[in-house]
Amino acid sequence: MATSPTEGRQARAVRLGPRSLTTLGLVSAVGVAGFGWPFLAPPGSQIGAHAQDAPWLFAGLLVLLVAVVAAAISESGLGPKAVAMLGVLAATGAALRPIGAGTAGIEPMFFLMVLSGRVLGPGFGFVLGSVTMFASALLTGGVGPWLPFQMLAMGWFAMGAGLLPGPDRLRGRAELAMLAGYGFLAAFAYGTVMNMAGWPFMSALASNVAFDPHAPLATNLARFVAYCVATSLGWDLGRAVVTVVLTLVLGPAVLRALRRATRRAAFETPVTFESPRQ
Repeated sequence: MATSPTEGRQARAVRLGPRSLTTLGLVSAVGVAGFGWPFLAPPGSQIGAHAQDAPWLFAGLLVLLVAVVAAAISESGLGPKAVAMLGVLAATGAALRPIGAGTAGIEPMFFLMVLSGRVLGPGFGFVLGSVTMFASALLTGGVGPWLPFQMLAMGWFAMGAGLLPGPDRLRGRAELAMLAGYGFLAAFAYGTVMNMAGWPFMSALASNVAFDPHAPLATNLARFVAYCVATSLGWDLGRAVVTVVLTLVLGPAVLRALRRATRRAAFETPVTFESPRQ
């Protein structure tokens, strides 16, 4: 009878090495600056110069994101099965994204990122989120200066699920409720972060919710909140509701499948054979 030491062993998150964590921290720091520069620069500064710097920021962020993926694969000891899992999950997420594109925020890929980040851990979740968004952009033709921001935001989205408490102990309805709650809030956070990527480039003369480089911080914060409510609140609500529904309905089966696959992919333990009993 063939037995494997992985049977009955608990699935463990994939850990990143020091170089991967350093690169991830650098990417996140640059990303925070790239998203939040309208609130970091003092009023009256030469903020408009960022428009010419956007292509360079795009190239720099993309290189750093690729470095995170390469470092994660090289340092974390991922076997071919785990790398294949990354490819399968990224391809699945990329295929799910166009299903509801342009329809009231119906984006089923988000629930898969939540569950995958929960099982595979924050580091692997960040890599998966970034790769999935890149693959979906290639699939839908959505490649542009906004792509690295989408990759960062989706990486943070999946990484946050991996940072939730009780990965080894919490199971059942309590875990599903926590994941659904996280998905609901994180869906709004994703939309808000992505709004920051485009809001500063609106013409200040076009609307009273546009970014004003000469206004104080409090004024621009109020303008940004009004912009989010006016332009993306309905879309973000649709994304949040779909994520919650899919997490509650499909979550148990998907979590079991991911944990089973993770046990087999993360441990390269050879199979042993026992002699049949006489």
